Amino acid sequence: MSEYNQEQLEAILTVRRHLEMLSPSDLRDLKTKIESYLDFRADVDRFMGQYFSAVCTQMCYQDHYSACCNREGIITFFADVVINLLMSKDEDVGRLLGALDSPRAAEKCVYLGKAGCLWRVKPIVCEMFLCKRARNAVFSDAPDALKAWGVLKQREKGYTWPDRAVLFDELEAYFMEKGCDSSLMYCHNSPGMLRVKALARKELKTTNA
Repeated sequence: MSEYNQEQLEAILTVRRHLEMLSPSDLRDLKTKIESYLDFRADVDRFMGQYFSAVCTQMCYQDHYSACCNREGIITFFADVVINLLMSKDEDVGRLLGALDSPRAAEKCVYLGKAGCLWRVKPIVCEMFLCKRARNAVFSDAPDALKAWGVLKQREKGYTWPDRAVLFDELEAYFMEKGCDSSLMYCHNSPGMLRVKALARKELKTTNA
């Protein structure tokens, strides 16, 4: 098993073990915590369906142009795993684990099945990826779409960019407090993310001085 598959496997198993130990009340609390994020994802889905569905179907699945799902390893945050498993059934998780343990074409994403992505709630990096050719095809003729996309990108930061209290950071902290650890906890381990936090704290001190 590749290093990428191994770290993905460990993250999924870590989250699954913890979720299985939660009381129904605690599980409901976690699902409540992600409701706003799921609303955001539903808005992104509607946007993609309205503006990009036809374009991306042709480029990705018919012409094989885009590199969106043709990468050996996609970036997944620990919070991506948590949210996906909260919204998944046992058989959904089983398919992910099976994919990680199966041989695959090196140029394809490990989570790309015959019917598309195996995740119930795709990683945010995948959800918000638009190749240059698709962007040009849509935004050149639809300025309203470009404006709406800018709004969605800003909303994304409100869940993922830890220059304030954001969901992805909070979910990592929650699992860390429970004794969980993962190489996918980028909000707490990535040098880049840590710099974002440090800069935000510095700016807050300056503002309050």
